[in-house]
Amino acid sequence: MAINIQTAVDHWLRLLVCLVISMTIHASANLNNVNITILQSAVAKGAVCLDGSPPAYYHAKGFGEGANNWFLELQGGGWCNTEEKCLYRTTQSTGSSKYKEKNITFGQIDSQNQTENPDFYNWNRVYIGYCDCSSYLGNLESNTNITRRGARIFDAIIEDLLAKGMSNAENAILAGDSAGGLGAILHCDRFSQEVLPNAKRVKCLTDSGFFIHAKHLPGADKRAEYFANVTAYHGIHADSLPSSCTSRMNASLCLFPENIIGDMKTPLFLVESAFDEYQLTHNFFSNESTWTNCTSNLEVCTPSQLQTMKDYGIASRQTLQEISDTTSVGMFVHSCYRHGHFYEHAGWDQSTLLAGKTIAQAIGDWFYDRSFFQEIDYDNELPLFRNCSKFTSCSHETNLYA
Repeated sequence: MAINIQTAVDHWLRLLVCLVISMTIHASANLNNVNITILQSAVAKGAVCLDGSPPAYYHAKGFGEGANNWFLELQGGGWCNTEEKCLYRTTQSTGSSKYKEKNITFGQIDSQNQTENPDFYNWNRVYIGYCDCSSYLGNLESNTNITRRGARIFDAIIEDLLAKGMSNAENAILAGDSAGGLGAILHCDRFSQEVLPNAKRVKCLTDSGFFIHAKHLPGADKRAEYFANVTAYHGIHADSLPSSCTSRMNASLCLFPENIIGDMKTPLFLVESAFDEYQLTHNFFSNESTWTNCTSNLEVCTPSQLQTMKDYGIASRQTLQEISDTTSVGMFVHSCYRHGHFYEHAGWDQSTLLAGKTIAQAIGDWFYDRSFFQEIDYDNELPLFRNCSKFTSCSHETNLYA
């Protein structure tokens, strides 16, 4: 009988532990599940998405010691640079708030789970929806059915957040992923110097937003032409880009971070792959479909495919190395074949380490000045990407790169 009682007690204890774990996970999910805010007041200011709908964001309030700290993340989603492509985006979440999710679960970088996100879990966390396809830079008066007002969207949302308490920010980070990461770089100095000039500490962070020109690699003119078309179509004015760059070269070339980061005043941290999946697939591989097998298994790659990857890896590392001389730029540059890190455990946790640190540890130490972090992975025996954990996406949305 004693054995049976003990067995029953053990059984119920196991059930209780499972219940507590389940409730903890559910509570964490609820804490990170954030409702959408549609900014109707922005319409009167002309700050609207491609389809004319109002912009949107998701805000989880800070608490405790993080109540006056703010983490803003700009959603990515590529660009469009023609009437046809932008018209297509008006039927997608990257061109209209009508198709945005009503609520989202925040990713690792803005999770409210202290174990997962120890340095920023109790901050105000804001995820700004992408619906302009210009990296939050466009500002064009247009008579067409497509409104190109990315810069106005950024300003309108910032103004709304200032009114909701961000004006009292003690610490703040402007971050972004992919095209949003590029937007974070280009808005960074103005954010720190004009939006929050009195904050104790303001820094910027980009996830897979370092799009390289790679002037010495094939297709450089095509890459430059693409950004030139984005600049022209969306009315990205020189005065909305760093003058330190536009005074030296065409404004469209100032969309390549390598041309502006050296002159930035605000500390910036880069989370990048030396073998960025998006850039290789869309800018360097001649035929995307023929590379699927190769990137899944290096042993079936042709010599020319391997050479393309090697050349790109060398160029991306060299480009990043050139801007690493300044101590205001931190970086975590690994060799995994991926694009995006903030919304997948793969690459955020122990699966990706540099100098013994995870991405989360490196960012936290850099932001709070506990230790400077600037690491580029050169440890590969071959100049090819490592066989790292795969993941699906860097964002909530689909159809990011039309």
